[in-house]
Amino acid sequence: MRILLALASTAALLAACGPSSPPEKGAASPDAAAPSAPATPALTQTASAPESAPPAGAQGGTDDWRQVALAADADGLARLDAAWRQARDEAEDAGFADQLKALGALVEPGAAQTGRLQPAPGAYRCRTIKIGSRNKGGLAFVDYPYFRCTVELTPGGDLILTKTTGSQRTRGLLYPGTDNRLIFIGAQAWGDDETSFPTYGARPERDQVGVLERIGPTRWRLILPWPKQESNLEILELVK
Repeated sequence: MRILLALASTAALLAACGPSSPPEKGAASPDAAAPSAPATPALTQTASAPESAPPAGAQGGTDDWRQVALAADADGLARLDAAWRQARDEAEDAGFADQLKALGALVEPGAAQTGRLQPAPGAYRCRTIKIGSRNKGGLAFVDYPYFRCTVELTPGGDLILTKTTGSQRTRGLLYPGTDNRLIFIGAQAWGDDETSFPTYGARPERDQVGVLERIGPTRWRLILPWPKQESNLEILELVK
């Protein structure tokens, strides 16, 4: 299934946030190169202060994610269905079928709901699920505890998702996608020493591109196919 469809919206909230990365603190141990960075400027923000709004129009003055995403990331997004299949097969073959079943809609490919796609600005509980393994012998399933995330709406109309705690933190903009998903484009900060998030495209190994879907009244999931490290599918659950 191809998901490279633009969302026709009369007043779309714009915008869109990134693993050889350290494991999340308090969790079990988890588990390329891309074209040059696009001309469209992306977001750089301080990891320790995500609540401070970036300049208006941080997505570069466009609501078309295709003008921002690198070709390699857009290709990975187009192969989202394959990432679901491969990651789930690997996890089940490794003996994690019961763990996947227990997560219910969170790990069901067809669970996305239409309407109210944009999470309201504010604080959220969030946790990461990593499924499949990019490396032979790596863990095929990792379920982290809850950390903290925020959603911000800037004066310029950008909708920004940030994972603010943990050793793998991500920040990016949410763009219109289809009638049941938004497109996320962002990058990761790693470890306690990093106090800012890379600009998308500046460090391809940190870049993250995926889809945000609503799967409940106050529950969303960010799905990242083919992450740069560790897993073959990464899910960030957000719960209000």
